[in-house]
Amino acid sequence: MGFFNDLTVKPWLQSEKIDQATADKAPLASPGKTALKFFLAVVSVLFLLFTITFLSRSQFGDFQALAGEPWLPLENKSQLWLNTFYIFLASVVLHGASKYAGKISARRHTLLVAIAIMLSFVFIQGQYQVWQMMITNGYFVYSNPANSFFYLFTGLHALHLLGGVFVLLRLLVIYQQKPNKQSFSSALALTSTYWHYLFLVWLCLFALLTSSTETFKVIAELCGF
Repeated sequence: MGFFNDLTVKPWLQSEKIDQATADKAPLASPGKTALKFFLAVVSVLFLLFTITFLSRSQFGDFQALAGEPWLPLENKSQLWLNTFYIFLASVVLHGASKYAGKISARRHTLLVAIAIMLSFVFIQGQYQVWQMMITNGYFVYSNPANSFFYLFTGLHALHLLGGVFVLLRLLVIYQQKPNKQSFSSALALTSTYWHYLFLVWLCLFALLTSSTETFKVIAELCGF
């Protein structure tokens, strides 16, 4: 009987059962991570399209770069470097709060998130100071295409950062009402990734907006404009 039982075995059905069991045990992808990846992909495409338009527009005769000569407003980058330091610190603080979530108290968690929010607001305030400096020196939105793109890029970036701040504030309120350290840590990890992304985007914008006319020409030639 054992011999006939062996002959009637269907190994492919057993394989399907094993595969199904493995699939049942495999952890499902986090909906939050999937949503964040999708959102970051959309934002990346948005900034990429604006960047391509900016580089293309830089080849017209009425385009005047905002850096490259001592008298141009963004040639002195001290305030922009300071702003970069603020958003970098905010990213580091959120990373620390996320990485050591299981080793620190809820009070320290809240404090770190509050510090990150404060640093983000300081960054936005610093960007606004650069705006005021440019307006005071006569670099208005419609004066020069480079001016328009500067306000567009920095404004969009600030709006995305404010959206992240809103998420952090909402996260703190929910955590105070319903303390759940695991869900709080998971949400904080996603928010930390978002801040890292915004920091990298800002570095790219910083390098782009403070480039000289000659640099724009080289980049445009490489891109085929």
